Amino acid sequence: MPKSFNKVHKQISKKRGVLEGLHENSRDAKRLHRANSRDDRVARMHTKMVRGRNSYLERILYFQEHVPEGSGPFSDDDIRELVTRHINRDVPEIEQLQHERRKGRPPSKREEALLQRTDTENKELKTGFWMPDLSNEDVVKALPRWNQVWSSLSAMKFIRFTHDGGKQPSTFPPKGLS
Repeated sequence: MPKSFNKVHKQISKKRGVLEGLHENSRDAKRLHRANSRDDRVARMHTKMVRGRNSYLERILYFQEHVPEGSGPFSDDDIRELVTRHINRDVPEIEQLQHERRKGRPPSKREEALLQRTDTENKELKTGFWMPDLSNEDVVKALPRWNQVWSSLSAMKFIRFTHDGGKQPSTFPPKGLS
C-alpha cells in the first residue's frame, strides 16, 4: 500500500480521474489526509535529526580543518589543547557582542546562543567530549579524506575525552555517554 502523498494522489487519480469532486469524509480523502500527515511528520523528524547531527558535524569539520595533513597521532596534551581551542572558538565574538551592547540591555539572541553552546560543550568536556580518536594513527590519516557526510563517519573510531585526560572508547553515532 503506498504511503507517500504523491503515490496516494497518483493512485486515486488513476481510479477516479479528476480529484476536484472528492467528498470531505470519503475514504480517498482520508487516505490523502493520512499520507499528507505522514509526509509532514517524516519531514519534521528528518529536519530534527539533521539539526541534532549538525553540531557533531561542525565539531568533526573543525578537527578536520585544524589537524595538519600528514601529522602523526596526538598526545593527550595536544588533544586537550585542540578541544579547548574548539570550545573557546566563539569567545572573541561573544566579547565583541558584549562590548557592543549598551549598558542595561539584555543580551542578543546570537550572544545567548553562543554562550549556551560554550557552556554545553564545557559541561560535555567534564563528562566526556565526543570526538574522533586523534591518538589513533588510522583516524588521523582518514580525517583529511573525510567527505563531510554523516554516514561516512562510521569508518572512524571515536572516543569520549574528559578534561583530566581520560579517554574512553565511544560508538558512532553518539548516544548519551557511550
